[in-house]
Amino acid sequence: MVLGSGDRPNVSAEAERLRTQIEAHAEIVAWDLQFDSDLAKVEAELAIVLGGDGSILRAAHQMAYRQLPVVGVNLGKLGFLADLSPADFTRVFPEICQGKYRVVEHLMFECRLERRTQGKDDWRTVAGQLGLNEVAVLAGAPFAMLEVHLYVDSELVTTYSCDGLIVSTPVGSTAHSLSAGGPILRKDLQAFVISPISPHTLSNRPVVDAADRLYELVVPRPHAGTAAIVDGRMLGPLEAGDRVRVECAQPKFKLVEVSGHGYYRTLREKLGWGGRWTARGE
Repeated sequence: MVLGSGDRPNVSAEAERLRTQIEAHAEIVAWDLQFDSDLAKVEAELAIVLGGDGSILRAAHQMAYRQLPVVGVNLGKLGFLADLSPADFTRVFPEICQGKYRVVEHLMFECRLERRTQGKDDWRTVAGQLGLNEVAVLAGAPFAMLEVHLYVDSELVTTYSCDGLIVSTPVGSTAHSLSAGGPILRKDLQAFVISPISPHTLSNRPVVDAADRLYELVVPRPHAGTAAIVDGRMLGPLEAGDRVRVECAQPKFKLVEVSGHGYYRTLREKLGWGGRWTARGE
């Protein structure tokens, strides 16, 4: 099946150009450039996603608990996940159809926003979301410093004074977490990275821990605009004492990797590694 952001003119035009080449080697069982089809009953072997990394995130959400191996064709900007150019895709797609590829599985997570029932000691789930990149608790208006308690397996780790806190998968470590100063994790690692945004205490540094633990974020005194965000989408506003629970999900995001497009090549090219430093005036 083919998925993509058809609201972008370049994606729509490129999709039509590639369609003939795809149909020459495979049967297209679904064609959705709006990310609005119900894929629950679609029987397919691969998902070709046209766009950028944002399109792949949307595709992962759309496939939900039936994740198919994804071939990402980069029609966006950086393209950490959508790594193949249209020319690369045209060249390697016949080989992919012959089974000459490997599937790399990546960690996904379940995030639940839970709220205590007033006057009782039980909790109810207000909202939940399957995610691929990260969960972020953001301060929001009036944009003052926020206190966030972090618990791991119900044990208090620390209280961050910050503009927000990010719990990221390895896939998400090159997204929001990286811009907040977090480390890059190899995409197939089973781990989470916790990165504070502009922490008040300089000793608060990103922490990497195992994916089989339960992570809870609690904001005792949220602002009016404090919210939990999953993969750039609002999960819900936070009230005092709410807990945001993050744990490893059963489905895995599956990315097709072809020869010559390994992990470190992608990092090297997308982040501009390997350049030579030159003094001013050389």
